[in-house]
Amino acid sequence: MKIKKAIAIIIMVFVSAVTFAQTKKLDKIIKRDYQIIEGTIAKISDKTVEYSLPGETVQISLDVSQIARIDFASGRSQTFDVSPENNAPVSNQIVVQEIKPNTIAVLPVPYLNSDNQQSSEDMAKFAQNDLYNKLLDKSSNIFPLTVQDLRTTNSLLHKAGIDHTNIDETPIQDLEKILGVDNIVAAKISYTMSESSTATTYNSGSAKVSDNNKKVKTNDISTTSANTQMYYHYNVYFDMYKNTTKIYSQTRKPFLNLKDSWIDSISYLLKRSPIYVKK
Repeated sequence: MKIKKAIAIIIMVFVSAVTFAQTKKLDKIIKRDYQIIEGTIAKISDKTVEYSLPGETVQISLDVSQIARIDFASGRSQTFDVSPENNAPVSNQIVVQEIKPNTIAVLPVPYLNSDNQQSSEDMAKFAQNDLYNKLLDKSSNIFPLTVQDLRTTNSLLHKAGIDHTNIDETPIQDLEKILGVDNIVAAKISYTMSESSTATTYNSGSAKVSDNNKKVKTNDISTTSANTQMYYHYNVYFDMYKNTTKIYSQTRKPFLNLKDSWIDSISYLLKRSPIYVKK
């Protein structure tokens, strides 16, 4: 009986340990490209954060310049600001503009391939221009806000050394001072790609009847064509700020996986933002 009790106790302890391991909360690292990493933080220094993934003991080092925030398992959060020495476009180079009340600026829209971390400058400008035109077209729906001219926005950002590659690393309060606006709309588009191939075969031919009308000879011609379809899997991030305070933040995945599907998501999120009033 004592042996059975001992075995039962060992089993209970083992099950409790497994249950505890499965329910243990993990730390969350939110990167500046919106990727979330779950693991256990081991060490934080001025330049790096070291962590391990669930079920692993190997420690991984991550540069703090890539981190926006850490949500610890304890419930505490730590935000990481970008230092001027590592990122030229801020702080000492800010030329403060006079804030124009009820003015909204559209920031460059990072357009990032999540597979290779490559960002497209052309698509970033195209997406920024698309969002800017949507706001202009709906000017009566966002009254009393006035949209800052896109050339003015990009010129001021360029003078401060800011573009689509580092816009996420610049604090909103600095951007408002640089642009002289009290409202900002900031969007980001990340995507992955996949492809699907289909093959179609076409058969054609002619039949010949022999002289004795018994044997049939057939000359068949078979043609196969291949078609490859590319699919785009988007995540569209949409934030709005007023006087440095985030007043709206949404993420949306387009219903369709087409190349331009992100445009529909931008329209959807804009129409549901707090600045938009239906007429």
